[in-house]
Amino acid sequence: MTADKEKRRAISREAARKRRRVESDVFGDLSRLLPLQPCIRDNLDKPSVIRLTLSYIRMHTLLKENTGKKAETRHTVGYQQVVEGGVELSDCDGGRDEEEKERESFVASEETNMYLRILEGFLMILSTEGDMIFLSDNVGKYMGLTQTELMGHNIFEYTHPCDHEEIRNNLRLPAEEVWCGEKRDFVMRIKSALTHRGRSANFKSATWKVLHCQGRAKVSVAPFPVSCLFLTCRPLPLSHTLLSTHTFTSQHSMDMRFTYCDEKVTSLLGYSAEELLGRSIYDLCHALDTNCLNKNHMNLCMKSQSVSGHYRMLVRGGGYVWVESHSAVIPSVRTSKSRPGSHRPLCILCVTYVLSGVEQPSLQLSLDQTLRGYLS
Repeated sequence: MTADKEKRRAISREAARKRRRVESDVFGDLSRLLPLQPCIRDNLDKPSVIRLTLSYIRMHTLLKENTGKKAETRHTVGYQQVVEGGVELSDCDGGRDEEEKERESFVASEETNMYLRILEGFLMILSTEGDMIFLSDNVGKYMGLTQTELMGHNIFEYTHPCDHEEIRNNLRLPAEEVWCGEKRDFVMRIKSALTHRGRSANFKSATWKVLHCQGRAKVSVAPFPVSCLFLTCRPLPLSHTLLSTHTFTSQHSMDMRFTYCDEKVTSLLGYSAEELLGRSIYDLCHALDTNCLNKNHMNLCMKSQSVSGHYRMLVRGGGYVWVESHSAVIPSVRTSKSRPGSHRPLCILCVTYVLSGVEQPSLQLSLDQTLRGYLS
């Protein structure tokens, strides 16, 4: 009886070892199919292989429609060449096609790298459930986390809880928005493992980084409808070292009243720095663009950094110019006596980029403009 039990145990152990070997072989074959470098594939565990495989399958689904059209075109051209030139011509074209594919792949890779360098950010594709289907491989430069660490995970695992509702609102894609390629433009906070000196730190000590996300809704209809968001994510810098002649800096109280303004505002908007002190930035904003400033102001109060998007700022004497403001809340160094661990906001720092010349200079859009034009 004991011998039979030992024999069954041995058979069971051998069957278990065989299952583990088969499972390891399957995961090994699956990891080799992933479009990753060998040094990265060799360090993937089984959950990561499954997660990345699912992400690449979803990416393949999104791109399958365009790929199918290109493949159909190549097949049609190849078939016509065979009919016109016979078998010998087909063999020659086969070699030429391989060389052409390699050349096109190399050019596409170079163009992608160039675009990513110009972008000063990274690409992200989000499903409507918030899954990060794809991130460009330069994400580590900005987040301290690699492409393989993030792909397949849900965006809500890495973003600030207070931003979840705004992200959900942007992920909701009604049918008319999907087919029209509706634009998305929002600011969110995400965990970053980069220190202020640009070094990678432990993820447990990650800090919040503010990202400006812009993009469009996209849909793929083959083999079944899949909708997602294509976004460019650009970290908002805390300081602006390269300031052109069409830029001025200003400081504001938390209700957006000027407490300081650069002298360059005179040549750009016509106002002197002294006459702006104590006035609200809303007084200089075009009435149709107040929602843009309101959104920027709310992001500043909640997330400490924001970018306004394009809005119109009134010029002294008449007309307006298109501008964009990059803003950050500067905290005070001293802590509150009642809350020693807290830092009260000191002021709001704005860097405003003037994007156009004066438009409609004879049009006076506010009574303040009219009076100033009359007095001058």
